[in-house]
Amino acid sequence: MEASLERGAESFAQLLRERAGQTPEALAYRFVAEDESAEEISYAELDRRARAVAARILETTGGRPVPALLLFAPGPDYLAGLFGCFYAGVPAVPAFPPDPTRLARTLPRLAAIIEDAGTDLVLTTSDIAPLMADWLATALDGRAPRLLTTDDAVGGGEDLVPRPQALALLQYTSGSTALPRGVMLSHAQLRDNCRDITRGFGMHSGSVGGLWLPPYHDMGLIGGILTPLAVGIEVSLMSPVSFLRRPLSWLRMVSRYGATITGGPNFAFDLCVRRAKDADLDGLDLSAVEVAFTGAEPVRAETMARFAERFAPCGFRAASFYPCYGLAEATLFVTGGAPLGGWRAVDVAREPLERDNTVRAAEPGEAARSLVSCGPPGPRTRIRIADPETGAELPEDTVGEIWIDSPGVAEGYWRRPEESAAAFGVKTADGEGPFLRSGDLGFLRGGELFVAGRMKDLVVVNGRNHHPVDIERVCEAAVPGVRRNCGAAFAVEDASGATERLVLVYEADPAAETDPEHAAEHYREVLEALRRAVSLELSIPPGALVLIRPRTIPKTSSGKVQRWLTRKQYLGGELDELARWQAPAR
Repeated sequence: MEASLERGAESFAQLLRERAGQTPEALAYRFVAEDESAEEISYAELDRRARAVAARILETTGGRPVPALLLFAPGPDYLAGLFGCFYAGVPAVPAFPPDPTRLARTLPRLAAIIEDAGTDLVLTTSDIAPLMADWLATALDGRAPRLLTTDDAVGGGEDLVPRPQALALLQYTSGSTALPRGVMLSHAQLRDNCRDITRGFGMHSGSVGGLWLPPYHDMGLIGGILTPLAVGIEVSLMSPVSFLRRPLSWLRMVSRYGATITGGPNFAFDLCVRRAKDADLDGLDLSAVEVAFTGAEPVRAETMARFAERFAPCGFRAASFYPCYGLAEATLFVTGGAPLGGWRAVDVAREPLERDNTVRAAEPGEAARSLVSCGPPGPRTRIRIADPETGAELPEDTVGEIWIDSPGVAEGYWRRPEESAAAFGVKTADGEGPFLRSGDLGFLRGGELFVAGRMKDLVVVNGRNHHPVDIERVCEAAVPGVRRNCGAAFAVEDASGATERLVLVYEADPAAETDPEHAAEHYREVLEALRRAVSLELSIPPGALVLIRPRTIPKTSSGKVQRWLTRKQYLGGELDELARWQAPAR
């Protein structure tokens, strides 16, 4: 099953060529549309289309290995563009295509990626090209990259041999805490991480994938596209837009095609539970699921418990939940448990965790946080919990920064040598390393990793560290007038610059609104409920509370709230505000 991986094929184009030669008509990928119809593509067909795209790239670039931006809707055209880049030996730069209905929200990030990558080549389809041509002509100070349509590429690549090359991808980070940066990933790092995913998930010849994740980011691209190709199993894919519109369509796809491996961020499981009606469970069969991985954002035990209970009548096994941890800078996968091993959570006392970064069990009646184990690292991965200031390795049950050493750790950030050296080349106080600084906080217990939050997201009020996800979770549980997964908690300095104050920005829930005549009163009630929630349940005096219009909070293309950008818009007065509460000046 892993023969191609173990032999060390030079590139994923070579892996595709091998699949096309050995099992040409075997199903490689199935794309499920919003109406739940399906389009299938075999290894041979994908190989043919990829070589045609590669021939067009080489003709356009003259063989220069210039990065190529991929702007495709999820589907066969995206795959042909991706593997066409691999064939042509040019780094692929996957990016979320612009949303015509939200250009003001989606184009700035795209412009930032084009500028950072320095690319002068954009691959897309004939239907997207006119929109991009008009925008590119004016958006980048006259430096318009060349547009190359690929859906009409035919022939020309029949004798093309995969071109060995070190750099396969520029995987741009989601930008949830900073401007996007291009993580440089080689074919060797991709192969190594696919091998780790295969081992961690216990993938076998009977495994079947079923995913909705964006193919432009590490989890959807590496976990949902490259790993199934490397292992040689079929996978069913659907657009993240289809999932967000109709979350239960994901589970119907898993049921219909007998997927054994599926997963997503915590919010996806939570959304299914909230949207599912009893009628949706009729005929739904989730008994084949062996791995339901959850990662990319904080993993919540209560979400897994609710999902397992709700879908138990459909055959879903709670033990199939697979909490894991990873990040783009390490290609993707870093830690994970055992297939069908279930999950383990610990309730730790909130006070020592927030004040001293130490972990102890919560006593009865004591305020606690429930943290889920993301499993141990793989056999070729080392993790250290380090003091972020001194680099000293910290003992078990002490929170510090997660440092990583594995074959999947990237080369660095594209054209950012100083940032790369600071993030990818650190050593512990006793000289061990180099390690990747993750920017995440966590601790080890019994060899398993528990993630506690992001360093840059910490809100420090009155000497205590508060993780935004905890603040947001309390607000969403206590206040019905705000939209779930559409809020941001962050800190700003007060007027004196001496202390930080908590700011909460939330989208108003349109389902909870009243008639326009009473809207202002309704918003005041929501703000007061938010103030009470953080003041009474978390003992944090808020500095400001802001309600904004639905669907206006900055998010990444994978659906994560961008706290850093929300903070920037707050400070710049750029939020689309409905109402605001401000604490009296001190």
